[in-house]
Amino acid sequence: MNDDSTYARDADGPEVSDGDGVDRRGFLQCMAWAGTGLVWTAAGGILSSRALGPASAEESALGFSFVQISDTHIGFKGEANKDALGTFEQAIARIKALDPAPSFIVHTGDITHTQKAGAFDTVTEALKGTKAERVFYIPGENDVFADGGKEYLGRFGGPAGTGWQSFDYKGVHFIGLINVLNFKAGGLGSLGQAQLDWLKKDVERLTSSTPVVVFAHVPLWAVYPKWGWVTDDGGQALSYLKRFGSVTVLNGHIHQIMQKVEGNISFHTALSTAFPQPAPGVGEGPGPVKVPAEQLRSVLGLREVNYVQGKTPLAVVDSTLA
Repeated sequence: MNDDSTYARDADGPEVSDGDGVDRRGFLQCMAWAGTGLVWTAAGGILSSRALGPASAEESALGFSFVQISDTHIGFKGEANKDALGTFEQAIARIKALDPAPSFIVHTGDITHTQKAGAFDTVTEALKGTKAERVFYIPGENDVFADGGKEYLGRFGGPAGTGWQSFDYKGVHFIGLINVLNFKAGGLGSLGQAQLDWLKKDVERLTSSTPVVVFAHVPLWAVYPKWGWVTDDGGQALSYLKRFGSVTVLNGHIHQIMQKVEGNISFHTALSTAFPQPAPGVGEGPGPVKVPAEQLRSVLGLREVNYVQGKTPLAVVDSTLA
C-alpha cells in the first residue's frame, strides 16, 4: 500500500418534561456538552491522540481524521433517556462542526433499538448530512434482534452479503468485523470460522509495518465475560494481528470508555449517544442506567480519530466538555 491509496472496500418538537423538572430544551442544552472525543495521530504507524477539538496546521497537512459513533439506539424511549433521537442529533451537530471535516465515519453498532421501524433510515440519512466522505457500519445485537440480520445485511452487507469488510485509506488498513450474528449462551460475541478465515486471508498481504484499525461491536477482549462483554473467538482473530507494529481495536456495546494495551494492540471501547450502562460487575447486570440530566453530558459522546505521520506513541486522552 502507498499513502495515496483510498477506499478499497471488500464487502459496502414540543417541550416535554422528563419528570425531573428538566424540559426537552433544557435537556438538550445539557447534551450540547456531551461530546467526549479523541483525535488520533500517528508516527511511523504508531497511533497517539489528543483531546477532541480543532486540528493543528500540521495535522491538517499530514493526516486525516475519522469519527467513531456507537450505540445510537434510535427507537429507545426508556427512563435512562426519553429523547435518544435528540442526543443523537446533538452528536451529529458536533460532527458537522468539526474542522476539517472527518474523512469518514465508523458506526460500531446498535444503530437501532431492537430494529424499531424506520430507525435505520433515520440514522443513515442523518449521517449522510455530515461532511464525511463515507460512513461504514457494523451491527450490534439490537440491529439483528428481530430477523437474525436480514434487514441489516440487505442494507449494509455489501456484494458478498456477509457484512464484514476491509478497506485501505492513506496507508492505514481498516477491518470491520461482525460478532453479533451468532450470540453464544450468555450473550457472548462470536465471529465464526468463516469470518476468521476471511480475516486471516485479508491481512496476509499486508506488511508488518502497516497500521491496522479494527472495529466491531462487542469487545474483542474480555471486559467482563459474566455479562457477555467478550467475544468468545476474539483471541483467534487477534492472533492474526500480533505481527503488526500498530493495531488499534475500537468497540461499542458497553456504553463506557475503557482502555487496555496488550503488546502491540490497544483496545478502546466507546460511549453511547443514547444512555450509559453500569461499570463491569456493578449491579445485577448490564442495561440502561438513569442518571440526573445534568450528569448525562459526562456519560454520552463520540470519538474523533486523527492520523498524522511523524508524531508520538500511543497516549490516549479522553475528555468531556462538562
